[in-house]
Amino acid sequence: MPNKKIEFSATRRTAARFLAASLAAAAFALPAAARAEVTLLNVSYDVARELYKDVNPAFEAAYKKQTGQEINVKQSHGGSSKQARAVADGLEASVVTMNQANDIDMLADRGLVSQDWAKKFPNNAAPMYSTMVYLVRKGNPKGIKDWADLARPDVKVVIPNPKTAGNGRYTYLAAWGSVLNKGGTDAQARELVTKIFKNVPVLDGGGRAATTTFTQRQIGDALVTFENEVQLVRAEFGDNFDIVYPSISILAESPVAVVDKVVDKKGIRKEATAYLNFLYTEQGQEIIAKHYLRPRSEAVFKKYAATFRPIKLFTVDEVFGGWRAAQKRHFDDGGEFDKIFASK
Repeated sequence: MPNKKIEFSATRRTAARFLAASLAAAAFALPAAARAEVTLLNVSYDVARELYKDVNPAFEAAYKKQTGQEINVKQSHGGSSKQARAVADGLEASVVTMNQANDIDMLADRGLVSQDWAKKFPNNAAPMYSTMVYLVRKGNPKGIKDWADLARPDVKVVIPNPKTAGNGRYTYLAAWGSVLNKGGTDAQARELVTKIFKNVPVLDGGGRAATTTFTQRQIGDALVTFENEVQLVRAEFGDNFDIVYPSISILAESPVAVVDKVVDKKGIRKEATAYLNFLYTEQGQEIIAKHYLRPRSEAVFKKYAATFRPIKLFTVDEVFGGWRAAQKRHFDDGGEFDKIFASK
């Protein structure tokens, strides 16, 4: 006669195993909306904070509608190079959205980002671009029109530190390149840039701090920064300032990359990639254009054409041989900028 106690225990174990298997299957079959929320961290440059405040909820809604998955995108902002160094030092960014390729190259050299990151997304992984223009006091009392005017002894110009801020580097290179594009020599370019930086009363660490110095602290006759930043200032402060476009300026691309080491560790590569791809969608490009950044979409650019004044632009590759060469010659320790600043 079978042992009833043993038979009952075996039956209970069988039922328990069946229940566990059923629960596991049910959990696997749950819709994405019921799974744990995924968190992404976008580490970006400081004057892009308003842009991503609009991009992030739009992406979160679009991704949930498409996949059912809840995503929460957090953002961190500061000077572009300072942010890149923070990621290199351990800040676990899912993606980086910078204002120059050099900062992402540094992360690639550290093994955090793929060496071919610029080929992972369209347009050299730059879904938008801008350029460097001037914000001046209402009526432009100093008559500032071009780069040479920023070198006049009666002009004070606010520029963030090129060692820590991408727009500081772009401004430096735009001024230097403006001389070369008009047939000038490196010696003449160096002279112009030296005079301009001698006119800088405060060398802020980032673009947003420089904007505050000019607009709220009322320091300087001109602020040189990204086109989108001066448009946002005009939108906030109204008729207190005017925008001046120089005769020539630099193409300032805003590249993006997935931080491979972090997303693979956390298992969120799919979501991080989708986030950056969203920037290239028509919805993403519309948000970019509304924030006065130049979109890659021809249709969206045409729609907002009145926002973007035509201007002659040159690239870092054309004039300086690429960002790595420009960094080594001009911004590495002991480079041209250090020599110029030491003579200030």
